[in-house]
Amino acid sequence: MSQPQISYEFFPPQTEAGRTRLIETAEALAVTDPAYFSVTYGAGGSTRTRTYETVVKLMENGMTTAPHLSWGDDSESTLVSLIEKYRELGVTHMVALRGDPPSGIGATARIRRAHSLVNLIRRHFGNTFNLYVAAYPETHPDAISPEDDIRFLRKKIESGADGCITQYFFNADSYFYFIDRCRSHRIETPIVPGIMPITNYEGLVKFSDGCGADIPRWIRTRLAHLADNPEDLLAFGIEVVTNLCERLLNGGAPGIHFYTLNKPHASVQIARNLGLG
Repeated sequence: MSQPQISYEFFPPQTEAGRTRLIETAEALAVTDPAYFSVTYGAGGSTRTRTYETVVKLMENGMTTAPHLSWGDDSESTLVSLIEKYRELGVTHMVALRGDPPSGIGATARIRRAHSLVNLIRRHFGNTFNLYVAAYPETHPDAISPEDDIRFLRKKIESGADGCITQYFFNADSYFYFIDRCRSHRIETPIVPGIMPITNYEGLVKFSDGCGADIPRWIRTRLAHLADNPEDLLAFGIEVVTNLCERLLNGGAPGIHFYTLNKPHASVQIARNLGLG
């Protein structure tokens, strides 16, 4: 059995000092020998420049990096120009997403699906990049139905995606059930579970409620009890997420993708607990 693939996600810092700190974080995580570091792309391309600068910084420090990309309101030529810049940097991995409109634009904005972006990249760049797309074990909040969500995922795969990274979740059964449903729709592409380390209470609850990720009641209740005791909360979070990852890997998950929030400690400790670093 091959070694599970591990990867980490960052968001682009706003300052040069933040990018310097991010390199320190990446170096701390690099001890676990990740396949790549991904860098997010703000709604509507709002962090385009910062995402690119962060990718450059990581690449300059020898880190395999996968920029996120979405259509936003950009023209095809604008996107192709940006992707060409990434190719010239030596980028070989990319995460292609539907993306969201910038805050305040709402339903009037044009939303272009991720499969269209995958098509564009394959049409202009062939197999230059390993392309990853998003998957949603607990169903995308905007999906009409779970079955419709699966059909959209299959369309992204048929357009040329090499693999999937899931939205984070805390219930392993939701992942395994999702995998079974994908296989029943003839989706055989590797689906890597996205995992959010638990490092606080209020931020996690707010973010999870906004993106549709379910926090089981027993975890939410325990976190609320530990909200004023950060050390015990962190220890509890590492234990819970380590156990989740162990079950996922033992059940056949091809790897783990950590949503780090640009902090290394919890992700490194979990990876080490799993024997991955």
